[in-house]
Amino acid sequence: MELQRISTLLILAPLLFMATIAACSNGTCKLLDDCETDGDCEAGLYCFSCPQGYAGSKCVRSTATPVFNLMNNSLPFNKYSFLTTHNAFAIDNGTIRLTPTNQEDTVAQQLNNGVRALMLDTYDFEDTVWLCHSFGGKCYDATKFTPAINTLKEIEAFLSSNPKEIVTIILEDYVQAPNGLTKVFTDSGLKKYWFPVTSMPKGGQDWPLVSDMVAKNQRLLVFSSVRSKEQSEGIAYQWNYMVENQCKLLLTRNSTPSHFVVANLYMYNSQNII
Repeated sequence: MELQRISTLLILAPLLFMATIAACSNGTCKLLDDCETDGDCEAGLYCFSCPQGYAGSKCVRSTATPVFNLMNNSLPFNKYSFLTTHNAFAIDNGTIRLTPTNQEDTVAQQLNNGVRALMLDTYDFEDTVWLCHSFGGKCYDATKFTPAINTLKEIEAFLSSNPKEIVTIILEDYVQAPNGLTKVFTDSGLKKYWFPVTSMPKGGQDWPLVSDMVAKNQRLLVFSSVRSKEQSEGIAYQWNYMVENQCKLLLTRNSTPSHFVVANLYMYNSQNII
Protein backbone atom coordinates (compact mmCIF):
# COMPACT_ATOMS: atom_id res chain seq x y z
CA MET A 1 0.00 0.00 0.00
CA GLU A 2 2.82 2.43 0.88
CA LEU A 3 4.60 1.67 -2.41
CA GLN A 4 1.37 2.32 -4.34
CA ARG A 5 0.90 5.70 -2.59
CA ILE A 6 4.45 6.76 -3.44
CA SER A 7 4.00 5.74 -7.07
CA THR A 8 0.79 7.75 -7.30
CA LEU A 9 2.50 10.84 -5.90
CA LEU A 10 5.41 10.45 -8.27
CA ILE A 11 3.00 10.30 -11.20
CA LEU A 12 0.74 13.15 -10.06
CA ALA A 13 3.55 15.61 -9.22
CA PRO A 14 4.91 15.98 -12.78
CA LEU A 15 1.36 16.12 -14.12
CA LEU A 16 0.54 19.02 -11.81
CA PHE A 17 3.79 20.76 -12.80
CA MET A 18 3.00 20.31 -16.49
CA ALA A 19 -0.53 21.63 -15.98
CA THR A 20 0.83 24.74 -14.26
CA ILE A 21 3.25 25.46 -17.10
CA ALA A 22 0.69 24.73 -19.79
CA ALA A 23 -1.87 27.07 -18.17
CA CYS A 24 0.00 30.06 -19.62
CA SER A 25 2.28 29.57 -22.60
CA ASN A 26 2.31 29.54 -26.40
CA GLY A 27 0.50 32.85 -26.79
CA THR A 28 -2.08 32.36 -24.03
CA CYS A 29 -0.56 34.60 -21.33
CA LYS A 30 -2.50 37.82 -20.72
CA LEU A 31 -1.49 41.26 -19.47
CA LEU A 32 0.73 41.00 -16.34
CA ASP A 33 0.79 37.18 -16.42
CA ASP A 34 4.18 35.65 -15.66
CA CYS A 35 6.07 34.57 -18.78
CA GLU A 36 9.38 33.18 -19.98
CA THR A 37 9.50 34.29 -23.64
CA ASP A 38 7.67 36.69 -25.95
CA GLY A 39 5.95 33.68 -27.49
CA ASP A 40 4.13 33.00 -24.21
CA CYS A 41 2.21 36.29 -24.45
CA GLU A 42 -0.93 36.91 -26.49
CA ALA A 43 -0.97 39.28 -29.45
CA GLY A 44 0.00 42.86 -28.62
CA LEU A 45 2.05 41.85 -25.56
CA TYR A 46 5.67 40.86 -24.98
CA CYS A 47 7.63 39.35 -22.11
CA PHE A 48 9.48 42.02 -20.12
CA SER A 49 11.39 42.23 -16.83
CA CYS A 50 11.44 45.31 -14.61
CA PRO A 51 13.35 44.68 -11.36
CA GLN A 52 12.29 48.06 -9.95
CA GLY A 53 8.61 47.20 -10.40
CA TYR A 54 8.13 43.44 -10.04
CA ALA A 55 9.92 40.13 -9.73
CA GLY A 56 10.53 37.92 -12.75
CA SER A 57 9.09 38.65 -16.19
CA LYS A 58 5.52 39.58 -17.14
CA CYS A 59 3.52 40.14 -20.29
CA VAL A 60 3.23 43.87 -20.98
CA ARG A 61 1.82 45.95 -23.82
CA SER A 62 4.12 46.41 -26.78
CA THR A 63 2.33 49.37 -28.40
CA ALA A 64 0.21 52.32 -27.32
CA THR A 65 -3.18 53.07 -28.84
CA PRO A 66 -2.78 54.97 -32.16
CA VAL A 67 -4.66 58.00 -30.87
CA PHE A 68 -5.00 59.90 -34.14
CA ASN A 69 -7.01 57.02 -35.56
CA LEU A 70 -9.68 57.63 -32.95
CA MET A 71 -12.73 59.73 -33.86
CA ASN A 72 -11.69 59.57 -37.52
CA ASN A 73 -9.12 62.33 -36.95
CA SER A 74 -12.04 64.76 -36.59
CA LEU A 75 -11.05 66.45 -33.31
CA PRO A 76 -8.79 69.49 -32.84
CA PHE A 77 -5.19 68.50 -32.21
CA ASN A 78 -5.25 69.80 -28.63
CA LYS A 79 -8.09 67.40 -27.73
CA TYR A 80 -5.87 64.32 -28.00
CA SER A 81 -3.59 62.78 -25.38
CA PHE A 82 -0.57 60.86 -26.57
CA LEU A 83 2.49 59.13 -25.20
CA THR A 84 5.69 61.18 -24.86
CA THR A 85 9.17 59.84 -24.07
CA HIS A 86 11.45 61.85 -21.79
CA ASN A 87 15.04 62.00 -23.08
CA ALA A 88 13.93 59.89 -26.03
CA PHE A 89 17.49 59.91 -27.38
CA ALA A 90 19.16 58.68 -24.16
CA ILE A 91 19.18 55.06 -25.25
CA ASP A 92 21.09 52.33 -23.44
CA ASN A 93 23.05 50.69 -26.26
CA GLY A 94 25.92 49.39 -24.14
CA THR A 95 28.16 52.43 -24.64
CA ILE A 96 29.80 53.58 -21.40
CA ARG A 97 28.86 57.19 -20.59
CA LEU A 98 29.04 59.40 -17.52
CA THR A 99 25.35 60.21 -17.77
CA PRO A 100 22.09 58.35 -17.18
CA THR A 101 20.12 56.62 -19.90
CA ASN A 102 16.32 56.63 -20.04
CA GLN A 103 15.29 54.39 -22.93
CA GLU A 104 15.90 50.88 -24.22
CA ASP A 105 14.23 51.30 -27.63
CA THR A 106 15.55 53.30 -30.55
CA VAL A 107 13.58 56.38 -31.56
CA ALA A 108 12.24 54.47 -34.56
CA GLN A 109 11.03 51.70 -32.25
CA GLN A 110 9.46 54.22 -29.89
CA LEU A 111 7.48 55.75 -32.75
CA ASN A 112 6.44 52.37 -34.09
CA ASN A 113 5.27 51.41 -30.60
CA GLY A 114 2.92 54.39 -30.36
CA VAL A 115 5.01 57.26 -28.98
CA ARG A 116 3.94 60.50 -30.66
CA ALA A 117 6.05 63.11 -28.86
CA LEU A 118 9.79 63.07 -28.21
CA MET A 119 11.78 65.14 -25.74
CA LEU A 120 15.28 65.83 -27.12
CA ASP A 121 18.21 67.80 -25.64
CA THR A 122 20.11 69.69 -28.34
CA TYR A 123 23.67 71.05 -27.96
CA ASP A 124 26.42 72.59 -30.05
CA PHE A 125 29.15 69.95 -30.36
CA GLU A 126 31.79 69.08 -32.93
CA ASP A 127 30.65 71.88 -35.26
CA THR A 128 27.09 70.58 -35.51
CA VAL A 129 24.06 69.79 -33.33
CA TRP A 130 24.23 66.77 -31.03
CA LEU A 131 21.81 65.13 -28.64
CA CYS A 132 23.44 65.02 -25.20
CA HIS A 133 22.36 64.33 -21.63
CA SER A 134 24.73 66.81 -20.07
CA PHE A 135 25.06 69.74 -17.66
CA GLY A 136 26.04 73.38 -17.66
CA GLY A 137 24.75 73.89 -21.19
CA LYS A 138 27.71 72.05 -22.73
CA CYS A 139 28.11 68.63 -24.34
CA TYR A 140 31.11 66.39 -23.69
CA ASP A 141 32.42 63.13 -25.08
CA ALA A 142 31.19 61.35 -21.96
CA THR A 143 27.68 62.84 -22.17
CA LYS A 144 27.01 62.73 -25.92
CA PHE A 145 24.65 60.26 -27.59
CA THR A 146 24.28 60.95 -31.30
CA PRO A 147 24.32 63.76 -33.87
CA ALA A 148 20.82 65.22 -33.95
CA ILE A 149 20.48 64.59 -37.67
CA ASN A 150 20.57 60.83 -37.12
CA THR A 151 17.53 60.94 -34.85
CA LEU A 152 15.74 63.50 -37.02
CA LYS A 153 16.18 61.22 -40.03
CA GLU A 154 14.53 58.41 -38.06
CA ILE A 155 11.58 60.73 -37.45
CA GLU A 156 11.47 61.70 -41.14
CA ALA A 157 11.41 58.04 -42.16
CA PHE A 158 8.50 57.40 -39.81
CA LEU A 159 6.48 60.36 -41.09
CA SER A 160 7.20 59.36 -44.68
CA SER A 161 5.99 55.80 -44.05
CA ASN A 162 2.97 56.86 -41.97
CA PRO A 163 1.25 59.70 -43.84
CA LYS A 164 -1.61 60.04 -41.32
CA GLU A 165 0.54 60.38 -38.21
CA ILE A 166 1.66 63.54 -36.41
CA VAL A 167 4.83 63.83 -34.33
CA THR A 168 5.71 66.49 -31.75
CA ILE A 169 9.30 67.33 -30.77
CA ILE A 170 10.03 69.19 -27.53
CA LEU A 171 13.57 70.57 -27.39
CA GLU A 172 15.57 71.34 -24.28
CA ASP A 173 17.67 73.62 -26.38
CA TYR A 174 21.28 74.68 -25.76
CA VAL A 175 22.18 75.38 -29.39
CA GLN A 176 23.67 78.85 -29.80
CA ALA A 177 24.95 78.63 -33.36
CA PRO A 178 22.88 81.01 -35.53
CA ASN A 179 20.19 78.99 -37.34
CA GLY A 180 21.84 75.81 -36.08
CA LEU A 181 18.51 74.08 -35.54
CA THR A 182 17.07 75.33 -38.82
CA LYS A 183 20.00 73.78 -40.68
CA VAL A 184 19.76 70.37 -39.06
CA PHE A 185 15.98 70.19 -39.54
CA THR A 186 16.39 71.20 -43.18
CA ASP A 187 19.19 68.69 -43.79
CA SER A 188 17.11 65.90 -42.25
CA GLY A 189 14.22 66.48 -44.66
CA LEU A 190 11.74 67.36 -41.91
CA LYS A 191 10.96 70.91 -42.98
CA LYS A 192 8.40 69.67 -45.50
CA TYR A 193 6.23 68.48 -42.59
CA TRP A 194 6.63 71.64 -40.52
CA PHE A 195 3.58 73.09 -38.79
CA PRO A 196 4.19 76.86 -39.00
CA VAL A 197 4.33 78.84 -35.79
CA THR A 198 2.16 81.50 -37.42
CA SER A 199 -0.72 79.00 -37.49
CA MET A 200 -0.47 78.11 -33.80
CA PRO A 201 -3.39 79.56 -31.78
CA LYS A 202 -2.45 82.13 -29.18
CA GLY A 203 -5.83 83.45 -28.06
CA GLY A 204 -7.32 80.35 -26.50
CA GLN A 205 -8.78 78.93 -29.70
CA ASP A 206 -8.67 75.25 -30.53
CA TRP A 207 -5.90 73.95 -32.74
CA PRO A 208 -6.72 72.78 -36.28
CA LEU A 209 -8.43 69.43 -36.78
CA VAL A 210 -6.03 66.53 -37.03
CA SER A 211 -7.60 65.64 -40.37
CA ASP A 212 -6.79 69.13 -41.70
CA MET A 213 -3.20 68.96 -40.46
CA VAL A 214 -2.81 65.62 -42.23
CA ALA A 215 -4.39 66.95 -45.43
CA LYS A 216 -1.94 69.88 -45.47
CA ASN A 217 0.98 67.60 -44.55
CA GLN A 218 1.72 69.82 -41.55
CA ARG A 219 2.49 66.83 -39.36
CA LEU A 220 5.54 67.92 -37.36
CA LEU A 221 5.29 70.29 -34.40
CA VAL A 222 8.55 71.54 -32.89
CA PHE A 223 8.89 73.47 -29.63
CA SER A 224 12.03 75.00 -28.12
CA SER A 225 12.87 76.01 -24.57
CA VAL A 226 14.45 79.21 -25.95
CA ARG A 227 11.97 82.07 -26.33
CA SER A 228 13.97 84.02 -28.94
CA LYS A 229 13.92 81.20 -31.48
CA GLU A 230 10.23 81.70 -32.15
CA GLN A 231 11.17 84.98 -33.77
CA SER A 232 14.61 84.11 -35.17
CA GLU A 233 13.99 80.58 -36.52
CA GLY A 234 10.24 80.10 -36.46
CA ILE A 235 10.47 77.44 -33.73
CA ALA A 236 7.66 77.80 -31.24
CA TYR A 237 8.58 78.78 -27.68
CA GLN A 238 7.38 75.86 -25.59
CA TRP A 239 5.83 77.84 -22.72
CA ASN A 240 3.68 79.94 -25.01
CA TYR A 241 1.73 76.79 -25.78
CA MET A 242 2.25 74.34 -22.89
CA VAL A 243 1.90 73.91 -19.17
CA GLU A 244 3.60 71.14 -17.21
CA ASN A 245 3.39 69.45 -13.81
CA GLN A 246 6.55 69.14 -11.75
CA CYS A 247 7.56 66.24 -9.51
CA LYS A 248 4.57 65.09 -7.41
CA LEU A 249 2.66 68.36 -7.63
CA LEU A 250 -0.79 68.24 -9.16
CA LEU A 251 -1.21 70.29 -12.31
CA THR A 252 -3.73 73.13 -12.14
CA ARG A 253 -5.26 73.92 -15.52
CA ASN A 254 -5.08 77.71 -15.25
CA SER A 255 -3.93 78.26 -18.83
CA THR A 256 -5.97 78.91 -21.92
CA PRO A 257 -7.89 75.89 -23.26
CA SER A 258 -5.64 75.57 -26.30
CA HIS A 259 -2.51 74.92 -24.23
CA PHE A 260 -1.00 71.46 -24.25
CA VAL A 261 -0.61 69.81 -20.87
CA VAL A 262 2.70 67.98 -20.41
CA ALA A 263 1.74 65.51 -17.68
CA ASN A 264 4.82 63.87 -16.17
CA LEU A 265 4.23 60.37 -14.84
CA TYR A 266 6.75 59.45 -12.17
CA MET A 267 6.80 55.64 -12.00
CA TYR A 268 8.13 54.64 -8.61
CA ASN A 269 6.21 51.37 -8.92
CA SER A 270 4.82 50.65 -12.37
CA GLN A 271 3.21 47.29 -11.63
CA ASN A 272 -0.37 48.54 -11.70
CA ILE A 273 -0.09 50.89 -14.67
CA ILE A 274 1.68 48.78 -17.30
